[in-house]
Amino acid sequence: MSIYDEKPWLARYDEGVPATIEREHESALEMFRAGVARKPDGVALQYFDTAITYAELDTLTDALAAGLAAEGIARGDRVALYLQNVPQFIIGMVAGWKAGAILVSINPMNKGREVDTLLQDSGAVALVTLESLWSSVAKEVVPGTAVRTVITTSELDFLDGAVPGPLASSSRDRDPDTLDLLELAERHKGQSAPPDPGLGPDDVAFLTYTSGTTGPPKGAMNTHGNVVFNAQAYRDWIHLSDEDVILGVAPLFHITGLIGHIGVSLLVSAPLVLGYRFEPEATLELIEKHRVSFMIGAITVYIALMNAPGAEQRDLSSLTKAYSGGAPIAPSTVEAFEQKIGPYIHNIYGLTETTSPSHATPFDAKAPVDPNSGALSVGVPMFNTIVRIVGEDRQDLPVGEVGEIVTSGPQVVPGYWNKPEETENALPGGALYTGDVGFMDENGWFYLVDRKKDQINASGYKVWPREVEDVLYGHAAVREAAVVGVPDEYRGESVKAFVSLNPGTTATEAELIAFCKERMAAYKYPRAVEIVDELPKTTTGKILRRTLRDQETSRVSN
Repeated sequence: MSIYDEKPWLARYDEGVPATIEREHESALEMFRAGVARKPDGVALQYFDTAITYAELDTLTDALAAGLAAEGIARGDRVALYLQNVPQFIIGMVAGWKAGAILVSINPMNKGREVDTLLQDSGAVALVTLESLWSSVAKEVVPGTAVRTVITTSELDFLDGAVPGPLASSSRDRDPDTLDLLELAERHKGQSAPPDPGLGPDDVAFLTYTSGTTGPPKGAMNTHGNVVFNAQAYRDWIHLSDEDVILGVAPLFHITGLIGHIGVSLLVSAPLVLGYRFEPEATLELIEKHRVSFMIGAITVYIALMNAPGAEQRDLSSLTKAYSGGAPIAPSTVEAFEQKIGPYIHNIYGLTETTSPSHATPFDAKAPVDPNSGALSVGVPMFNTIVRIVGEDRQDLPVGEVGEIVTSGPQVVPGYWNKPEETENALPGGALYTGDVGFMDENGWFYLVDRKKDQINASGYKVWPREVEDVLYGHAAVREAAVVGVPDEYRGESVKAFVSLNPGTTATEAELIAFCKERMAAYKYPRAVEIVDELPKTTTGKILRRTLRDQETSRVSN
């Protein structure tokens, strides 16, 4: 037996918790229906001052599912969700499942080129989006895709009373050539949802797109079995129940939002509090007003909340369960948040391909700090999960040695959508080779050391350098470009571009940043550009990103 098959931390840190759990539902749709039956009058969604019960959500999604079926949406079709953190995301998701569809989650910060890529790759036949995103982005993209049904909606729907601050600049922008979500549901009100699609654990629930370091975005096939298992993992690991109130602070399109917000809230029949998008002061108000008890988000969220005006004067005593993942966490930040706000921030780690967490700090423990690097542990493997550290030969390394992290378990996806070669490369035999580098200590705690690839991690968002470089190459003055992640106290890493210019041309650093900003999601465009005469290269002419990255790291440390 390998050392990684043993679980030495269970007895020490979480007595009474078994090493394995059993999946309780065949699909996420079955999980939702069980929750409705258990607590029909309980609040499912809290959108500012508006509460939607589980029974109301069930009725509304029945009607919308009937509408989707009337539009020809059938089992296995892909339905894309291009939305902010609004009730319509969950409504569209559940209705899609009731119609037998696979949901495709799209980042609302994505611009036309990025949206086109995901719609083309997924073959989505329907799009549910905000009116503002339709008119500003998607309207120009959809005609060249397989999308035949467009359903628009507004963040102003489902509001009771005054318009809250985060929506102050919002206005209706209805396109008569699209279907309105609430009108479509009203048209089919009282109709039964389509016949049960018979979804099982091996059916795909979501396509969540992840950008690798060697090619275009890949659609990870998160199955219903993956979703149900990790929703249960959240519940049992963090001791969540219908007495909790969950804050939807992570973007719902992201795997953390899909499972750590939506999945676990539906499983335990707890309210999910939504606030459109993250604004520190508005989020603090939601926590205080709705007595939020659990949240998970990037460490930058906690930093912003801690430093928001008046944060220490608010009553945030209900917030007792705080987790963070997606980006490195400084131990000093955890200590400062605990002193100013109250709860200890538990580290958690996973990837899109592990359907959110594979590791986490047990709820009743605090993560140790590696004495050599000062890194905070990302936790220990969760239920049913075996994680190995392997060398270049893919053989297990001894405790304490640094190698690639390889994860096996019921949360690991079966592969990438229509990409068998990429699947075989990253998931040989069903084990995920993460591309992340780390080690396990003698007590079973895992630590991240570095990433094997060049991928940049900015505030928990993954940025593929070549994509940024490709945009820069679209500028007439750019001769060569190299993009790297540089240390950033707030984001963990930020994007920096090094550029050489074509002879006889001129361009300022600000001009190049603005050029990228117009063409990329906000987290992707470079925050800094340095114009140089020549980029470092190998003897064969390959640009050395590593040299630039090391140069920047050295500059910051000095």
